[in-house]
Amino acid sequence: MTRSEKVSFHGSTGELLSGIVDVPAGPVKGWGLFSHGFTLGKDSPAASRMCKALADSGVGMLRFDNLGLGESGGMWAEGSFSHKVADTVAAAEFMRASGREVSLLVGHSFGGSAVLSAASQIPGIDAVATVGAPFSPNHVAHVFDAALETIRRDGSAEVDLGGKVVEIRRHFVEDLRAADLTDCIRRLHMPLLVLHSPTDNTVGIENASSIFQTARHPRSFVSLEGSDHLLTGKGQAARAAKIISAWADQYLDAGA
Repeated sequence: MTRSEKVSFHGSTGELLSGIVDVPAGPVKGWGLFSHGFTLGKDSPAASRMCKALADSGVGMLRFDNLGLGESGGMWAEGSFSHKVADTVAAAEFMRASGREVSLLVGHSFGGSAVLSAASQIPGIDAVATVGAPFSPNHVAHVFDAALETIRRDGSAEVDLGGKVVEIRRHFVEDLRAADLTDCIRRLHMPLLVLHSPTDNTVGIENASSIFQTARHPRSFVSLEGSDHLLTGKGQAARAAKIISAWADQYLDAGA
């Protein structure tokens, strides 16, 4: 049975970030890093279920709370997409320093955009997988469209995101608009797996098409038919993890 280790490390802003390493019970085929969705955190169903399922298949995974979320320090409002990318790199450095060099990156939703951006900055990555990821990080701005004028005028606004009230600041919006993944994806130079549900009502399937068409081979696409964006349905996250594990096997072995 897999076990979970609580860990912490300093992020790009110097704040202490909280994480969990899901450790395989048997032989370890490789180590991976998971980046969660917009404001979801390491304990969200997608993060916890996917990482545990990957660990069950022999891939140890680190999942962590981004700045100001869950058990991590700092204020979420002070972060940005660029911070999320930088903290992903910091998380990989932490794993390498502890003797668990990361060779697989997995990102869900907004976290998928982050791993696409971070991949080239992390030595030793052999494969990248995204689940329900937007082609443009700015896609998340649609969830606070109504507050954009207030943010532009006043510098910030409080927004209710599915029952969670967060502060969105002007620098966050500007950072999103400046982020462009096109070159990151085109220059990935490593195997990419794109997973997306055709019935995803949060991030449309056209995002997966754009990512896949921009990427170069080796690239693969798997339709998560019947899944919702958050992978909350029974078996949805585990199914995605099994697909990632089976696909990544050849690359993790190659990098061993």
